[in-house]
Amino acid sequence: MIETQDLPGYRRRIRIEPRAGVVLAMLEDDMHCMAVTLRHEGGVVSAVEPVMQRAPWTTCPGARAQLVATFAGQPLAEITAKREKRANCTHLHDLAVFAAAHADGAPLVYDVLVSDPIEGERLLELRRDGEPLLLWREHMGVIVEPASASGLMLHQLRDWIATLPADLQEPARVLQWAGLVAHGRTIPIEQQSRATDLPPNCYTFQPERAVAAQRVGALRDFNAGDAEPLDGLAVEQLARL
Repeated sequence: MIETQDLPGYRRRIRIEPRAGVVLAMLEDDMHCMAVTLRHEGGVVSAVEPVMQRAPWTTCPGARAQLVATFAGQPLAEITAKREKRANCTHLHDLAVFAAAHADGAPLVYDVLVSDPIEGERLLELRRDGEPLLLWREHMGVIVEPASASGLMLHQLRDWIATLPADLQEPARVLQWAGLVAHGRTIPIEQQSRATDLPPNCYTFQPERAVAAQRVGALRDFNAGDAEPLDGLAVEQLARL
């Protein structure tokens, strides 16, 4: 049987590192390399420190100030996916939510592997701390396996994910989001370089910024060589904790 790791495709790693009074969440994939550190005291966020090492649009760095404005001074318990996500960079926002959710937990690593389409079929796999956890198969944009999600598309999985055991819901959302982002590998860069063509779902795609946004196009292919996502950023950010 062909393993997802043996197929060319998209790779994403999310790493969460809690410490006393501080928690760091990091993400890297083909198009993004980012981190968010939340410092907290008495259950309240005292500082938000976003880092954007690599992002797809010239306007993305401005989202760092927006993230600080959204979450600084907020109780950790109230940092959820429902807080002004469209006004923020969705990836920085997600990292802040992960950081808050795991502030009192153990270190955690999610690895996502999404194969490039072969005759319309993709494999989507998530590993937690190096161990295989979820494996989905998709054909022509429709989930085929697992059977309980058969017939659904990735953007239709919210209600299905809500039926999963609690400890699988976050990993399933991670795999869903990464599977959607992975489509970008198959779209020529010139066909995804007009921000005004895209819905206003994040900081850069808001109308007042979309008109000025230019595609950076800096990509990192983790299929080539021995590079691993977060191999550089993690060293740098962990040293700051």
